[in-house]
Amino acid sequence: MRLALVPLALVALTLAGCGGDRQLVPGGVYLKRTGCPQVAIPGATGDITLFDPAGSIAASAIDVSATITNLRSTCTQDAQYVVSTATFDVVATRRDVAQPRQVVLPFYSAAVQGGAAIAAKRVGAVALDFAAGSYRAQGRGQATIRVARSAVTLPADVVRELTRERKPGDADAAIDPLSDPKIRDAVARSTFEHLVGFQLSEQQLRYNATR
Repeated sequence: MRLALVPLALVALTLAGCGGDRQLVPGGVYLKRTGCPQVAIPGATGDITLFDPAGSIAASAIDVSATITNLRSTCTQDAQYVVSTATFDVVATRRDVAQPRQVVLPFYSAAVQGGAAIAAKRVGAVALDFAAGSYRAQGRGQATIRVARSAVTLPADVVRELTRERKPGDADAAIDPLSDPKIRDAVARSTFEHLVGFQLSEQQLRYNATR
């Protein structure tokens, strides 16, 4: 399963508060903002536990446990899109090792805008093949998100406000431009995250949150 992201042209920001590489320069801090999304596993969705019998959540009923690990990402761009491709491993253990077995686990990949709004989401699956006599198995997944470059590009007036020179002694030299709701909202709208995790049922999510 593949979703789609690409690195945008870097925008230089002379302020604190926007994610990116920082460099001290005369008169302030120089930051580079990129349109590439941050890639992460949301809390409580990086693990999945299967029970047998299915309705039980007792430790003795744990059938298979799996974890997403080694999450990596690449970010590319073309004239139209920013494309983020995430790869990850799924490492699992099982209780009954007598027979060879394949377990297929669902995962999701989502593009989240402004830290809250899900712009796109897809569900895929990773197959884990347990050999006879083996407690462990490992699979590999990949997911891609694609975001229009126009969606991650800041408006020209916002860029001007963020990048204009601020000198010590100026009335607004110590004011973070992101304190302006217009600037803050524009930056949020153009910021995307690429989130990957297991597609959990309500019971599985509740188990992860309370165990």
